[in-house]
Amino acid sequence: MKEKIIGQSIRLFEKKGFSETSIQDIVDSLGVTKGTFYYYFSSKEELLMDIHLGYINELLAQQEKILNDETKTCKVKLFEIVYMLITDIKSLGLAAKIFFREMKNLSQERLDLIVPKRDQFRYNMEDLIKMGMNNGEFRPELNPSIITFGILGITNWSYQWFNPDGAVSEREVAEIFVEMILQGIQS
Repeated sequence: MKEKIIGQSIRLFEKKGFSETSIQDIVDSLGVTKGTFYYYFSSKEELLMDIHLGYINELLAQQEKILNDETKTCKVKLFEIVYMLITDIKSLGLAAKIFFREMKNLSQERLDLIVPKRDQFRYNMEDLIKMGMNNGEFRPELNPSIITFGILGITNWSYQWFNPDGAVSEREVAEIFVEMILQGIQS
């Protein structure tokens, strides 16, 4: 039931926004009582926090798996991370929209738990770029922080427009993005 509440809430938050969606809206859409909601969550903000943690923890786990594969080059790892972010649009796209759009509705205490995880994802990407610069795969004179923000900006905005069931496949989008990125940063 907890996963059903989370899934339905993501859909409602995406459609109506966090502030405009009430706990009553959530329970009515599931045909359960508020008691059921409060059994799993103490508040709507705790539910939002669960959505945020679920999203960022899943991304970090996938990213770590890619980064820890020592048989792959930095270029391959970069592609795999971009591809992972694009393919996750199908399964995590709504959660991503909620993550980026509704973070403002979390208290400072809860943000203090989410922001370091979000930053870790970025730092991991930046370290990958630096490693590629150091080993000669990427141009050494670039600013790795700005390159990382650019890559994340390109991929994260895809959640707003990319249709996984559209004419262009996830792999094609990832290949286009990485080719565009690498043509600008490879040696």
